[in-house]
Amino acid sequence: MVNGPRRPASGNQARAQQTRQTVIDETVRYILDDGFAAPSVRRITKRAGVTWGVVQYHFGDLDGLLIAVVDQGFSQLLDALEGVLATLSRLPIEQRVQVVVEAAWEAFSSPTSMAALEILIATRAGREEAANRYLAEVMCQLTELGRHLGQGLDPQHAAEIGNLIWATLRGIVVAQLVSPAPLDSSGDLHTLVDVLTAYITFHSRR
Repeated sequence: MVNGPRRPASGNQARAQQTRQTVIDETVRYILDDGFAAPSVRRITKRAGVTWGVVQYHFGDLDGLLIAVVDQGFSQLLDALEGVLATLSRLPIEQRVQVVVEAAWEAFSSPTSMAALEILIATRAGREEAANRYLAEVMCQLTELGRHLGQGLDPQHAAEIGNLIWATLRGIVVAQLVSPAPLDSSGDLHTLVDVLTAYITFHSRR
């Protein structure tokens, strides 16, 4: 992929940003509707109501557009995870876990985050270091959440909490992506809350 999206250097910035966001949104919908394989530039531009020249102006090429989706998806995800930290103080363990799991799932399951994950899966062999850094940042943020969830736990246990949240939610998202119909993930999320609560409670007593 290219190093990143190209932004217009001049002109009406509000209108340019709106056009840029429209293209990203329609690319997300296209990927979620039809899958990633061989994205159709013609269909993306038609859905967004723009020409290919406009896409080139904002993103450079198709790879630039796709990395812009990844950038937005993971930026939103990281912002959501960071915002959870301020809500955890003075809550009992189960409530802390519930807040984290619900907020993390809302972020992971947003259309842009799901499309970003599908892009990363499909391009894993040739993706750039920037995309790998996003994954590392998400893991760091989840480890930090694990530390706050299990206040007083050692770093290894905090990391294991983050790993479990990351692996579980990522797996649920993939299941949603490959399913021909929407899946009810509420039972899986409830089980994750129970498992994390039990794990934190057990290790807090040791």
